[in-house]
Amino acid sequence: MLLPVPGCPRLGPALALLLLLLGPARPISFQLPGKARKCLREEIHRDTLVTGEYEIGVPPGAPSGPSANLKITDSAGHILYSKEDATKGKFAFTTEDYDMFEACFESKLPVGTGRMPDQLVILDMKHGVEAKNYEEIAKVEKLKPLEVELRRLEDLSESIVNDFAYMKKREEEMRDTNESTNIRVLYFSIFSMFCLIGLATWQVFYLRRFFKAKKLIE
Repeated sequence: MLLPVPGCPRLGPALALLLLLLGPARPISFQLPGKARKCLREEIHRDTLVTGEYEIGVPPGAPSGPSANLKITDSAGHILYSKEDATKGKFAFTTEDYDMFEACFESKLPVGTGRMPDQLVILDMKHGVEAKNYEEIAKVEKLKPLEVELRRLEDLSESIVNDFAYMKKREEEMRDTNESTNIRVLYFSIFSMFCLIGLATWQVFYLRRFFKAKKLIE
């Protein structure tokens, strides 16, 4: 939780959000057992640059080095990056559409009779503003440090605006779906009510004819 520091001016909500998002993203680390497969999924917008670095540590006491395969795919199964016997490396790709992307690590260490030590996997995956190399941009465009920071804030602001626009679009789609569902439920309820009324009316006339045929009523 962020607390105000005495003697410092208060930050506006928008500026506080920008400073929070500007913080460095922390890499993900997890243990990968022998002959196991672990995947990480993330939703990413279209036309977004995605970069990443990975490192698979040597298990302590293992007779050989790390042995694992890395594969990054989208929801349709298209392979965006693949590496066998991966130990350490980098990858980069640009998304073509908003989709769910999956990075899977599959250990190739044999299980054997005894328990093999787990491999430590470290994955640092960035996308959007985080994936841009502003140092290279500054060198190419000969920007000053303040101009680089302003460019970064501009890109981050644009990213936030795009996220809010996408959320608004999704909200509109969900609202339209809810309204369509409500209308269908209403029509089905009206249809069911007319069916019940028709069935009840037919039952009354049928029972009346039956009782008249048995001369139970006049």
